[in-house]
This record gives sequence, C-alpha cells and structure tokens, in this order.
Amino acid sequence: MTNVNQQELSLAEVSFYQKNGYLLPDRPMFNEEKFKLLFDIFEDHLQNRGELQPDELDVPHHKDSRLFEFLMAKEVLDVVEKIIGPNIGLWSSHFICKEPKTGKNTPWHEDSAYWQGRFNRFDSIVTIWLAIDDANIANGCMGVLPGSHDNGFSEYQEIENNKHKIFNIEIKNKVDEDKIVWFELKKGNYSLHDSRIIHGAHANTSNTRRTGYTMRYFSTDLILDSTHPNNMQHKIYHCRGQNNGNNPLIYL
Repeated sequence: MTNVNQQELSLAEVSFYQKNGYLLPDRPMFNEEKFKLLFDIFEDHLQNRGELQPDELDVPHHKDSRLFEFLMAKEVLDVVEKIIGPNIGLWSSHFICKEPKTGKNTPWHEDSAYWQGRFNRFDSIVTIWLAIDDANIANGCMGVLPGSHDNGFSEYQEIENNKHKIFNIEIKNKVDEDKIVWFELKKGNYSLHDSRIIHGAHANTSNTRRTGYTMRYFSTDLILDSTHPNNMQHKIYHCRGQNNGNNPLIYL
C-alpha cells in the first residue's frame, strides 16, 4: 500500500462500470498513512459502539467530523465524478463489520429498493466499498449480479426469522449464485457499485474479521423528496459542483 496509484478511472473502467454496474479497480484509495488514520477511527467506533452490533455503525459521519477528511477527499471525489458527473452530494456512509464466525449474511437486495420514493430516480448513485480488512469469500465479502442495475426494482418479500435490524426484506426470486462476482479485496482497496445492482454477502464463517466502509454519493442533479419520512431527519452534504436538484444540502 505504499505506492498508491492515483490515476483517475480510465475510459475503459468507466465503460465497464456503466455496462456491468460495478468496478473493481484493484488499487488502494488512500496512501498508507491516510488509510491508517481511517482504520484507527473505525476501531474507535467499534470499541465505543455501546449496544449497537458491529454491522450497525451507520452514518458515523453524522457524529464524527473526522470522517469528512476521507468522505470529501479529492482522491475519492475524482473517482466519483468519473461515474456520476461533476455535481456530487454525500448520501451516506456506513462501517459494516462482520466478526469472525458470527458475522451475519447480507440478503440479496438492491440499495435503491430500500430508498424507493426518496429520490426521483436512482441512475446516478454510486457506492464506494473500501476494505478496512481483507475481504474474501470465506469471511463474507460482497458479491454482485453483473448487469442487474438495468432491470428495475425486483419483487421483495419479508425475511422470515429475521435477526437483522438493517434488512427486513429480501429479493423474492432465488439469485443464481453461479453468476455472482465476488468482491475479494485487499485491505485498503475498494470497489464501486451502482445503487440499483443486486448484491449481497454470505455470513462470515472464517477466523478473520471482515469490515468495509461504504461511502455513498449521488448526483445533485437528482431531486430528493424532502417530505419523505425517511428524508426529513437525514443529512446530506455538498461535495462538489452545482446543486441543480435544489436539494437540502449541508455545506461544510
């Protein structure tokens, strides 16, 4: 991780993302020193989480301003701009930690389905999944169904015997896991995925922890429905460019 490739996404990488709904750039986001700062902030949140489960550290930037150094970093926003354009807002972030042997599975879902009604459309929302720990199939890395971002909303059903506080529904039809691309990432590397793509993860059955920091961005050309109940208390931030959707952005 000492030699960070800070080259912006290539045209070929952007084209691949647009066609498939995801990208694995195979390089770190931050240099080693900056990543170590983020790693230590995560450990702080994990140790001081109170009654929250390790996978429930949602929107930590709402109470910890240190995270904006990373969420608003040039190296991050330059990547995001290649995907959704120059007008960028911060939608959310989330530390998702699966502890050894106990980390739960993540049901197959589209992020956009959980946000239905909150935006006028979902074609310009991207998630960066930054590996805080090494991620592999054994410890429950994320997987996506390539190309499924163009299929609209799937049909959902309630999860039986649900132990998840974050997920209460899942895609009704069985997902063909032979078609899944698993995001095996080295610590410090990152992936990108479209908010509409079908994705999920298995439980952590290994002896190693798996943690990711999701950083989610939207084009401020989109329009947020400020009257939606889930939007009324949710904070969104200006990152770069114009606010063409006249969204209730917070400017830092």
